Amino acid sequence: MTEPVIPTGGDKEQNTAQQPKSHKRDRHPATAINNIRRVANSQRLSRESTCSNQPGNATVEDSVVIQPPTLTTVEQQEVITLLSRREIEKMRQAGRLAAQLLDYLEPMIKPGVTTLEINDAAEAWTQQHGAKSAPLGYPGAVDPFPKSLCTSVNEVVCHGIPNADQVLRDGDIINVDVTPIVDGYHGDTSRTFLVGTPSPLAKKLVEVTEECMWRGIQVVKPGARIGDIGAAIQEYAEAEGFSVVRDFVGHGVHRIFHTAPQIPHYGTAGKGKKFRKGMVFTIEPMINVGTYEVEVLADGWTALTADRKLSAQFEHTIAVTETGVEVLTQA
Repeated sequence: MTEPVIPTGGDKEQNTAQQPKSHKRDRHPATAINNIRRVANSQRLSRESTCSNQPGNATVEDSVVIQPPTLTTVEQQEVITLLSRREIEKMRQAGRLAAQLLDYLEPMIKPGVTTLEINDAAEAWTQQHGAKSAPLGYPGAVDPFPKSLCTSVNEVVCHGIPNADQVLRDGDIINVDVTPIVDGYHGDTSRTFLVGTPSPLAKKLVEVTEECMWRGIQVVKPGARIGDIGAAIQEYAEAEGFSVVRDFVGHGVHRIFHTAPQIPHYGTAGKGKKFRKGMVFTIEPMINVGTYEVEVLADGWTALTADRKLSAQFEHTIAVTETGVEVLTQA
């Protein structure tokens, strides 16, 4: 599940301090843009907690947060947590279940099926496996998200809401975005599926979008920078004649659903924060046939391409390792 772009203090490097993990409850704001963004930002600043200011030495059982010594309200959104080995193993478990859930749903994605049927099957499967659906009841600028996953069909960029009246048709494309919570940790992943026989354009869009995700993942390693991801994705997508959505980005994820760092899917190589071992975040490019601009419906969730042309998305949650990257959301 994507998050909107939240304005930050920029990409300049800051001195950091290592402190133990906060034990405050996980909170996060609405996920909407444009005229809703100001509301979302204020909710984020009021809800999202930062780390405890107690000194101490982190162990392999503790996460480590990277932050400037004094935080402004904007900088609070930039606190990055480095996960311990134990926590990354928890993320593997959540990620594996998320991938298995998409594998389970794939056979039912065909003409004649409603998006609500996909949602209900996912919720039942998730409960059977002792997990919870993070999107269900997730706070929004208008209303909480009402379903257990996102189903974004054709021109819907992200956060499509499953409903009984939306019947999949031959030639559709649909992104299914799931996030089960396992033992407090979020496994966030999505895939775009072809329904029946797609048009050549739809098929190319889906293939290019998946390749964009993998190109973004491949540049991640300690010392590389956030801008390297966006540059790799944007270069390939635009070379293939498509555009990259700007208004929604990847995000840090662990016990908190959406947190720092923000991961734009466009940008300039060599810019942005450096990756460090233990960082965990999503890479989830949204690639459009036409303009990269989007609109959000009155429900505060459903984001559409401004020109109503097709959009596709793929997402993995990844961890920065000592030498490179590990994809956590694989079965």
